[in-house]
Amino acid sequence: MTNVSSVKRRYLALWFPFLRTDRLRQEAGGEASRSPDAALVLVSKQRGALRLGAACPEARRLGLAPGMTLADARALVPDLAVAEMDESADRHFLKRLGQHCIGWSPRVSLDPPDGITLDIAGVEHLFGGERGLLAEVEDAMARIGLTLRLAMASTAEAAQALARHGRGQAGDERTAIRALPVMALGLDAEAITALTRAGLKTLGDLASRPASALAARFGMAAVTALHRLLGEEQAPIATLSAPEPLHFERRFAEPVALQSSIAACFADLLREAAGHMEQRGLGARRLVLTLFRSDGARHRLEIATGLATRDPAIALRLFDERIAALADPLDPGFGYDRISLFLPQAEPLSPQQPELGGEEKQEAALADLVDRLSTRFGSGSIQRLVLRDSHLPEQAQLALPAIETPVPAQWPAPPEGEPPLRPLFLFDPPQPVEVIAEVPDGPPHRFRWKRKLHEVRLYEGPERIAPEWWRRKGGEEPGRGGLTRDYYRIEDMRGRRYWLFRHGLYKEKTAPRWYIHGLFA
Repeated sequence: MTNVSSVKRRYLALWFPFLRTDRLRQEAGGEASRSPDAALVLVSKQRGALRLGAACPEARRLGLAPGMTLADARALVPDLAVAEMDESADRHFLKRLGQHCIGWSPRVSLDPPDGITLDIAGVEHLFGGERGLLAEVEDAMARIGLTLRLAMASTAEAAQALARHGRGQAGDERTAIRALPVMALGLDAEAITALTRAGLKTLGDLASRPASALAARFGMAAVTALHRLLGEEQAPIATLSAPEPLHFERRFAEPVALQSSIAACFADLLREAAGHMEQRGLGARRLVLTLFRSDGARHRLEIATGLATRDPAIALRLFDERIAALADPLDPGFGYDRISLFLPQAEPLSPQQPELGGEEKQEAALADLVDRLSTRFGSGSIQRLVLRDSHLPEQAQLALPAIETPVPAQWPAPPEGEPPLRPLFLFDPPQPVEVIAEVPDGPPHRFRWKRKLHEVRLYEGPERIAPEWWRRKGGEEPGRGGLTRDYYRIEDMRGRRYWLFRHGLYKEKTAPRWYIHGLFA
């Protein structure tokens, strides 16, 4: 039998250098949602003035840094997105990330305000080794939209120090740790300044000095921090506990077959679940109801909601829709001796202040309609278009089940008084047309589509869309190739409007082809 204490510890540190601004971007609240590329800063009142507490990467690139006054920051960057610091929301967000990390390791600890440490000893083989685990963590955090730096070491303190202050672990771990600056000790600014003035700039410089001399001059805290980084002393770690699963059930001494008794049990389970979710600040997105018959058969009913909810009436209504959509009605047989309710997916749900205009009622009514239709006809029956990060028109949106995309995408609106830049109807794939146009790279004057000739009365363009660089060597069909597109908004003599594009420039191809991609209303 292997001695647990003899297992070599291994820690993975996650550091989110822009956690505060990334959180605000993700929540898309207030002025921060104006543009994902805009410079964003968070401010708080310090020493009688509004000062920057956090800055996004774009703001850092423009010369803004925490500690500056907001007035100085606006003088440098007039078009600046500003939001207030919310340390409580940041702590809650970090805790949620830590609970998500429990899926990779059962021992997860938080390193506020922007770090998480995982004890990965004995679990890395589940992900194909340490490299596989690192890749999975990076991909998961990138999907959330978080900037992340990772590092691994034999102690939690060393892993966090390497993530925050390291420049890549060239060579062995001990050498990388000794090359870290004294700032990695985590001491206050006064102590760091004293160490630097004494000529001690790296942890290696400190390690070469007697511990007694360091303690006498800089305090025992510096020696303790150094020993923990070098692995000579272990610090206690407070790990997060996995949230208790939301599972509720009722057992019966005698099988229950009456519909009224079963419905009452449903309602009782939902009310109990609602009470627990309210205590945790959660709302259910998926609910699974299982009925166990006395002869061993099971009936499993699952519903999903587009918005998190803990209202028993909504869940009951959806379960009624689910039962009504069954091909075979539920047969209790000799009765059910156990009924269970499981909530596999729940999300944070905070109380909301009703608005005077009643917009939240309209949103709730629409979400309720989507839930009912999706429950009755299937999750794929009602779809919603969501934005994708692509400038190619046919790849700029993706149709997903509406019940799985609770937050409507914010589509760019055209300037007031201007016609839409994109048609509502797109052909998939674009349809080829015969065009007479000016050469080279001129607008169309006449085109033939579906054997009908159209004379161009008005045109607007071109709108040039460059090919995606990683597909420049692809084929020449739209969606596959790496050719430039010139789009034109066309109106023919009858007032009908089309969206045409030339696939390729004459310097890219001898005879570029033309396509019609959409129709304007």
